[in-house]
This record gives sequence, structure tokens and C-alpha cells, in this order.
Amino acid sequence: MSYEFPPCPPSLKSIQHYLKTAAEHDGRDVVVSYWCRVYALETALGIDKKSDEARKLLVSLMDWLETQKTEHKDNEAIMSNIPGQAHIENYALKLFLWADGQDRAGVFNKNVVKAFYTSGMLFDVLCTFGELTDEVLQNRKYAKWKAAYIHNCLKNGEVPIPGPQAEENDEDSNLPASSGGMGFVMPPGSENNVMDGNIGGQPTFPPPQEITPPDSLNSVPRFVPPSSPVNPSQLSSGFNPIPAPDGETPQPAESLSNNSLNPEQIAKAQKYCKWASSALNYDDIPTAIGNLQKALRLLQTGQDSDA
Repeated sequence: MSYEFPPCPPSLKSIQHYLKTAAEHDGRDVVVSYWCRVYALETALGIDKKSDEARKLLVSLMDWLETQKTEHKDNEAIMSNIPGQAHIENYALKLFLWADGQDRAGVFNKNVVKAFYTSGMLFDVLCTFGELTDEVLQNRKYAKWKAAYIHNCLKNGEVPIPGPQAEENDEDSNLPASSGGMGFVMPPGSENNVMDGNIGGQPTFPPPQEITPPDSLNSVPRFVPPSSPVNPSQLSSGFNPIPAPDGETPQPAESLSNNSLNPEQIAKAQKYCKWASSALNYDDIPTAIGNLQKALRLLQTGQDSDA
């Protein structure tokens, strides 16, 4: 039975698409629904918590979140931030990689626009868990720009240019004038077109095994014009055991005592383990192995291969 929320008041218009994304995932991915509403609630509390209309919605969101925590108390991705973050990262990246692959192949339609736009919003949701990495910030910027750019090209009868259109060190200067730069903002009403029926609709994505997300967004390459399209499976190719010099047999790493690891290192090892668990949800064995090996290396040597 679906939960009926009060209407979103004009003062909280900025959160309505996060609520819509949450509603689209109700019954399909409760973790995405949960964290989208957490982000919407936290954002709304900083905008309007005094008006009657806003208070009704805020109370309703709080009630729903508490209900979900009770109903899904065994779901770590809801009860704990680390697996929750890993789930949202993987899901957002999955959408992003699918849309990027379609875009680079010259496929431009409402599903691609919706996937780019939704992934951009889910990158926003990651703010719930702390400061975003540079890679996440760049992917978010690119996803939102691509959604707006393709949408407006389709609307105006123009053929979009596939792939990225700026050098890494020339972030906005080389983009076509029609794009408005990487910070492109949709004209009024475009957001509704993307999320609603005119250009939106629920995309049909390929089966999970066809897209292999990396162990974390830190592994996503920067978007510079490539010689060939991104192959998502290549993003996991670097997950190897702790390397040994050529011609030598790998030796077990010298173990450290628990007292030799600081809290940050222990937390990072826990993240690797959670990311490995999340990867297994997508049958991504290489990524799971890679994360577990990174966790083991960190615990044994105190060295973080991603640092």
C-alpha cells in the first residue's frame, strides 16, 4: 500500500524532484527511496520549517522514514550510512554509465535524458553522507549538463554532439555556445519535462550484469575527450592482488596490530568491505574481490592503495 504524502508547497519546490525520484523507486528499490527522502527532508529543514504546508510535509516525511527503519531493520543500507552510501553510489554510477554509453553511441532519447538527470540528483543525495569527492562533483556536473543539453537539442530539433566536449584543463571554455557550459541550467519548466511525461518516463535499463560499476566513484576516469567510448567493464580491470616485483613470488604482507591503525584507516577498511558486499548485489565478482583485497592490504600494512 502506497503512502500518501501531502503536496509539496511552493516554498519547497527545490526538493520536489527528489521526492518524485523516491516515489518512482517505491516498491522497486527502497534504499534509493529512503535516502532520497532523507536528503529531501534535510534540505527542506534548511528552507522552510515554519509554514503550515511545509510542516505537514516534513512531519509526513519523518513518519515515513521512521516506518521504513522499523520495517527494514535488517537492511544495512537503510540502517547504516556506509552501506547506504555504497548503494547510492553504485546505483547512481550505474545510471550514469548507461546514459554515458548511450550518449557516446549516438543514441539520444528521453530515457538517456532521464538517466543522466536522475544520476545527477542521486549524486546530490550523496551529500547526506559527507563531502563529495572531486570525481563525484565532476560526474554530477557532467550528468546535469548532459541532461539539459540533450533535452534542449531534442526540443529544438538539433542533433546533440556525443560525449564530452571540453578538455580537462579547459573545463567550460571549449563547450559549444548552445550548451551554456558545464554549469548549464535548464530553462524554466524543463525540469518538469525531464521528470514528467513530456521527455521523461521510466527508462528501461539493461540487465545489471551488462554494466559493471567500479569499487567506488574515485575510480571513475575524468571526462576528457577519449579516443574510444568508455567500456564500463574496463573500470574494474585494475582490481588486482597486491603486486609483487617481476619474477618474485608474492609474499604475505606483514600484519599490523590493531593499535597500529588509526580510526580513519579502520573506517576506510570498513568501507571497502561494504563496497565489496554491495558489488556482490550486482554479481560483480571482480569489484568485490578488488575491494576485499584493498581492505586486507590496509589492515595488514596500513597502506591504502587509493590514497
